[in-house]
Parts: sequence; structure tokens; C-alpha cells
Amino acid sequence: MTDYPHYLDLLPVARAEGAVRLPGSKSISNRILLLAALAEGETRVIDLLASDDTAVMLAALRSLGVEWTEHREGESTVHVVQGVKGRWPLRTADLFMGNAGTAIRPLTAALAVIGGDYKVHGVPRMHERPIGDLVDALNAAGADIEYTMNKGYPPLHIRSGEFKSQRLSVRGDVSSQFLTALLMVAPLMAREHAVTIEVEGELISKPYIEITLNLMRRFGAVVEQDGWASFTIPAGQTYKSPGAIHVEGDASSASYFLAAGAIGRGPVRVQGVGNNSIQGDVRFAQALEQMGATIVMGDNWIEASANGPLKAVDMDFNHIPDAAMTIAVAALYAEGTTTLRNIASWRVKETDRLSAMATELRKLGAKVEEGADWLSVTPPAVLLPAAIDTYDDHRMAMCFSLASLDGFIRKGAKVRINDPKCVAKTFPEYFTAFASIAKRGSV
Repeated sequence: MTDYPHYLDLLPVARAEGAVRLPGSKSISNRILLLAALAEGETRVIDLLASDDTAVMLAALRSLGVEWTEHREGESTVHVVQGVKGRWPLRTADLFMGNAGTAIRPLTAALAVIGGDYKVHGVPRMHERPIGDLVDALNAAGADIEYTMNKGYPPLHIRSGEFKSQRLSVRGDVSSQFLTALLMVAPLMAREHAVTIEVEGELISKPYIEITLNLMRRFGAVVEQDGWASFTIPAGQTYKSPGAIHVEGDASSASYFLAAGAIGRGPVRVQGVGNNSIQGDVRFAQALEQMGATIVMGDNWIEASANGPLKAVDMDFNHIPDAAMTIAVAALYAEGTTTLRNIASWRVKETDRLSAMATELRKLGAKVEEGADWLSVTPPAVLLPAAIDTYDDHRMAMCFSLASLDGFIRKGAKVRINDPKCVAKTFPEYFTAFASIAKRGSV
């Protein structure tokens, strides 16, 4: 992986143009790893994301006795995972989960349902990210999970429980990862009787649940839906390996390059996601289109360009909260005030992204208003040079690289990205990829 300095200075870029092959999706990668581990049989996982978040999941699985190997086949990386048929070979472990929500939430559920004696913890920020709704749902169904520091948050001590309940209930308005975790372990709970999971309140980030359901079905699970209100897993199920499964490119990471194409004239093409993607974040392209960008899409690629300045939008981004961060920075290049709504989940991510976004956008000269679940951005006449703090949040670093681009109505700023190594969480080679489309000559 790239060895980054303490800060990275990005000089103004005249134009963005070129093509980028995306790394594998974080959301798909960690879901597939856990499903492959829980399944019966051997699974070949092709083009798994190489990042901090997948590294902690792989390490945790190895600590639980799951055998896996890694090798190259041409341009692809292949991980071969030996499934354990829903029973960990090692029933005692101390598991460090970093700041990987896609790893700690579903793995916590799997540990509780399978049973054993486990300690689960992460970096300090992970101990500030809520997990109480998931733990409450599991404990109500018979799990034995204890908070070892602050109630509602990791670290956790998980012991063998006794699951008898056939119905579970979980809030849907804090993080979709809680429902994802319960869904992924539900077949393990449904060995003798059907299990129904009910969602309390409005379910946020529905596209991420669609990813979960799609992958569960790839591993042979049957899930019956009552809209987004409840999910029933019939009795007698076992995950079975599909043999080989490919990890598509990360649609959230695609957002930075597509926005670069829209801001910096383009065209910029991302390879690895397109019409066939199972990720909801491909809908980011539609949001860019509403801002005035030209979008062309194939089965496995998306291309963005523009022939004029972007237009401000007022939109609900509940369905694509991660990619929506890119819109907040693209708003610096739009005519008028852009408002992002229904993004309360930003506050419980790697950092409080609503507060962090507002703070850093103001450094560039933007007028920013912030609410409990919304953000409005009015661009300045001229972008100001700024040192951007990243809060150990990969998406903050990647988003604000875009402020170095020259748009149609204002010049890019000299931007210093503090702690650029935080991109290792999902995209270790991000700044190399960004440099490949940054054209510093005249437009």
C-alpha cells in the first residue's frame, strides 16, 4: 500500500480527464467474506478490496479458525475461503475491528448466534459508534452480550446465549448495518423454525439492504419480504458456497471521479460499476445528472462530463449517504445553494460527518448551514486555499481533493489534505488514481 506523508498538497488542476479502474466495494467485500466463512464449501472471492476494513475482517476470521489463502490470477486477486458450515472452529477470541462498521456489526451478530466467548473492540472512534440497537435485538432473542465500557457502544463481551425467539425487532432509522447483521445470521437461527425480523420505524439506506439480500441469495438463502417492514427466513436453511463470486467495483469510490468529470469538464470514466451493479450508490450518477452533468453508462462502466457549470439542487440523500458527501463538495462548483436532506446517519459514521463537512467547507470560503439531518452549501466567488482536516475519515480526504479542480465558474484552490493515509480504509491508492486524471495544462 502507498506510504503517505503527514499531509499532501494538491495544486489547482485545469481539467479532469481519463479512466480509473475502481477497487472492490467495501460493502460487498466484507459481506462476502462473512458469508463465505459461514457457508458450506470453498468460495473463491475474486477482486476483494484490499484495505484496512477488509484486513480486520480477514484477521478476525483467521482468529476464529477460518482458513483462507490469497493469490494472484492475472490482474485479479483471489481469496479462497474454506467455509465452516456455521460453526467457528475456535470458540474463544479477542477481536480487534479497527473502525470497520461493515465488519463489527455483522460479525457481532454471528458471534452471538454461534456462541463462544469473545471480546470485540476497535479504535477509540469505534467505541463512540452506536451498536446498542443491534445488541438489544440480539439480547432480546437470547444472546448474552455485555458492554464493557459504555452502554450502547463497543467494546463488547459476547458469550454463548440461548436463542428461542422466532421474532426479532430492530430500529431502522440509525444504521442499516444493524438490520444487515440480523439478516446475515438469521439462517443460522432458523435451523428448526422460521425467523422473522421486524423493522421499527423508517428504514434508512435501503440500497445497502438490497446488497445484503442479493448476496445472501447468492449463497443460497431464501428471504421473504413484506416490503421494508419485515423479513422472514424459512426454517432449515444453510449457506452454500456459490463456488466463485466476483466483487464489483466500489460505487461510493466512483463518486469522486464522476464528480471530477462533471466539475473538470471530463470525460472521466470509472470501470467496475455500471448498469449491472447491485450497489445503490450508482444512483449518485443520477444526482450529478440533475446538477447538469452528462452521464453515459454501460454494463460495467460510467462516464461523466460537462459543458457548463453545475446547478444547485435540493435533494433527499437518505438512499446514498456515503456518496452524498461528494455532492456537498461538488456544490462548491454549482450556481446557487445546494441542500442535502435526510442525512442524519452522517453523524454516526467514521466521524460526525455533518459537523466535519460544515467546518471544512467553510475553510474554502463557502457559506454553510447545518441542521440535525441536513446541510446547505452556498459557494464563494473564489475558493480559498485551505488545509483540510480529515478526522481519520477516508471519505473526507477523498471528497476534498475535488476542491483542487478548476470548474467553469471558479478556479480550484491549493488544498492541503492532512493525514492522507486515512484513505487506506477503503482506497489505499486513491491519490495516485486522482493524479492520473488531473490534467494541469490549459483547458
